Amino acid sequence: MSSTTTAVSRAEYCVIACAEAWRDNGEVLASPMGLVPSFGARLAKRTFSPDLLLTDGEAMLVGLDGSAEGWLPYRRHLTMVTGGRRHVMMGASQIDRFGNQNISCIGDWEQPARQLLGVRGAPVNTLNNPVSYWIPKHSTRVFVERVDMVSGVGYDRAEAAGVTRFHRLPRVVSDLGVFDFTGPDHAMRLASVHPGVTVEQVRAATGFELAIADDVPYTREPTPEELRLIREVIDPKGLRDREVRV
Repeated sequence: MSSTTTAVSRAEYCVIACAEAWRDNGEVLASPMGLVPSFGARLAKRTFSPDLLLTDGEAMLVGLDGSAEGWLPYRRHLTMVTGGRRHVMMGASQIDRFGNQNISCIGDWEQPARQLLGVRGAPVNTLNNPVSYWIPKHSTRVFVERVDMVSGVGYDRAEAAGVTRFHRLPRVVSDLGVFDFTGPDHAMRLASVHPGVTVEQVRAATGFELAIADDVPYTREPTPEELRLIREVIDPKGLRDREVRV
């Protein structure tokens, strides 16, 4: 049986949804964090976003086969970041309805229940270039009413601080669906559910009230060529299924 005729998995829908984050971005630096976002960025470059720039995660621009095509010194990287010519897809330990993200700690700052990564580059990322999010396990522990600490800046805080020139959160992709911030006052909105997922499942797994249209579509189907690329070229070992288990 051809690899493009077997049923599309939830993980593959997630790869497609992540790839779509970079559609029409032009010549910007894609900075995906995590397996599924990385596969999405590589799929986007091979198909509908050929001008996308990929790196080895350290200091080199790389081609589709991973070979080095150029040096990306830190000063050039910073220039791209501060000029909005970079689109990051980060993770989130917590995220709220306006896109404030927490990767620092869980619980009160004075005595947190769990210490996480720290804010790292999240504030600079969110204020200087587009940032999307990938959340492999959608739950009320992650999608919360209020984050315990702000690492990545959401729409409400960016607007209050008057730092909206480059601030943009194009989408959030989870194992249940795709979300944007086109709800009232830039609140999170359910843009699509992955096939096999219901709107009620998404509501039950979200700790705040989502903006939801009367008719929520399904995440788009991959084309036969996209499926072939995912399964035979980009991720022939099936590592995507380690991040998305249904």
